[in-house]
Amino acid sequence: MKIRWLGHASFLLESQSGTKIVTDPFDGSVGYKIPKIEADIVTVSHDHYDHNYVEGVQGDPEIVKTSGECTISGVGIKGIPAFHDEVKGAKRGPILIFVFEIDGLRICHVGDLGHLLSKAQEEQIGRIDVLLIPVGGTFTLDAEGAVAVVNQLSPKMVIPMHFKTPAVSMPIDPVDKFLEKVGGGERLESTTIEVTPETLGEARRVVVLNYE
Repeated sequence: MKIRWLGHASFLLESQSGTKIVTDPFDGSVGYKIPKIEADIVTVSHDHYDHNYVEGVQGDPEIVKTSGECTISGVGIKGIPAFHDEVKGAKRGPILIFVFEIDGLRICHVGDLGHLLSKAQEEQIGRIDVLLIPVGGTFTLDAEGAVAVVNQLSPKMVIPMHFKTPAVSMPIDPVDKFLEKVGGGERLESTTIEVTPETLGEARRVVVLNYE
């Protein structure tokens, strides 16, 4: 499968059979260019403008924004309730963590997670191959919190998101703090990485994708 970072917390996940999933599409005020992409499925972790711009996705996708399990176009999707902050949503409300089963891989997109996971959430999420996690702080986990969640889930690959770049004016940290605390990582020139069960090694890999 292919994972393409569109910017912020938005990714395009594409299966070998061509099923396309867009996570947390953003509107134009975020700073990234809105990509012209058709999708079969769009997941929305919470209804904030920088995560729910479903009208910016082309085609006639099925929108998934509730907890529970479903299968769409051969992709298993599980939504797990969590919170945008460390006080059970009192500041910024609830969110959903999504786990996708695609081409024999389990990919977890934790949305704007703002707290460490409970044991129950860890169990609901289960084994993870690829973790898409916010690292910028202020509105989400910061670098230290993100590393703690990485250690809770023990994924084989970590792809940071929701951090400061030249395109974004939000008061969030760049990815450097996370890379320092997690022990380094690879910065790719590409927006996209191809992942298969065979190419995932035993050692944890941290990959920073580029954006257009």
